Amino acid sequence: MPDKTIIRKALLTWYRKEKRDLPWRNTGDPYHIWVSEMMLQQTQVKTVIPYYQRWLETFPTVEDLAEAQSSRVLKLWEGLGYYSRARNFHAAARIVVREFGGKVPDSAEAILQLPGIGRYTAGAILSIAYDRRVPVLDGNVKRVLSRLFLIPGNRQIAGVEAVLWNKAEELLPRNHPGDFNQALMELGATVCLPKNPDCPLCPLSRVCRARKENAQAQFPASAKTTPAQKIQVSAAVIQKGGKTFIQQRPHKGLMGGLWEFPGGKLQDSESPEECIRREIREELGVDIRVGEKLMTVRHSYTQFRVTLHVFRCTLNNGRLRPTQCEQWRWVPPEDLEDYPFPAANARIVKFLKASQSAPLRGVKMKSRQE
Repeated sequence: MPDKTIIRKALLTWYRKEKRDLPWRNTGDPYHIWVSEMMLQQTQVKTVIPYYQRWLETFPTVEDLAEAQSSRVLKLWEGLGYYSRARNFHAAARIVVREFGGKVPDSAEAILQLPGIGRYTAGAILSIAYDRRVPVLDGNVKRVLSRLFLIPGNRQIAGVEAVLWNKAEELLPRNHPGDFNQALMELGATVCLPKNPDCPLCPLSRVCRARKENAQAQFPASAKTTPAQKIQVSAAVIQKGGKTFIQQRPHKGLMGGLWEFPGGKLQDSESPEECIRREIREELGVDIRVGEKLMTVRHSYTQFRVTLHVFRCTLNNGRLRPTQCEQWRWVPPEDLEDYPFPAANARIVKFLKASQSAPLRGVKMKSRQE
């Protein structure tokens, strides 16, 4: 193993000179650091920055978050994806206020009991906010360590994961562990990239075994990937008396607690129009007239590629009997933006708002991965 002292000194010197000026690096507030770590999970820094700033303007303290309504929390998270993070964060904030007097726990044993906090997030908060000597291991750190020590195997395999955690812990200095952890993450994010790492700029290039063997591309080993499933979905914009019908998804499950336009997946050999008639009959207990197609939205999730067909619809007759949602409402167009929607549905809201002032023909829209 390369000399730990050399690695620590080189990496910390580089970090203090080259680190990016990020808003959560200008605070020692454990809650603010917690906010950043929850948002940064599986999300790029440039995407997180405006969300982080808006979040702290709205919920500057953990008490503010704990007291907030869940709909407000989800609305502020809208567009970040992986909404279970927001629900867990909200639940954890209430526990911190109720059981810890509003102080984010400063021990691994306590903080790991909070919803949504695993070993990585605990390590980041404890080391950065409280200067605890606790390692972190995110995707960037895994890549750096795999190349630095030429650790074979797929990093998603449990045995390899354990080796990486041990290496991260061995390297941690007694002084400034938070800076060191951030330096490892920063190196992976800006220099030791998945493809075409910028080795000449790396402070650890002289001791990196992968570079010595010209094997950067082989480490870490690639994981087997499953092709994303393609799904066709129909959604109905049902309007009555100038208002639009929306419903809230069950709190448990995918995108729980968010609002949506009713609809569902196409079955075999079913057209989008046939699908929406069937889905509305099953979900709401009524028949509808399917009108013009308003838009097509393509949206990527981690394991799915969704094509969403959106139709303007009106009720034929009968009384609504929603059976598959938490609650439902008829909402004026100007109020739709007050509700938290999944990213693809938020595109529909944006379209409806634009069409109020300038009628639009059906369009196709693409949405980023959630």
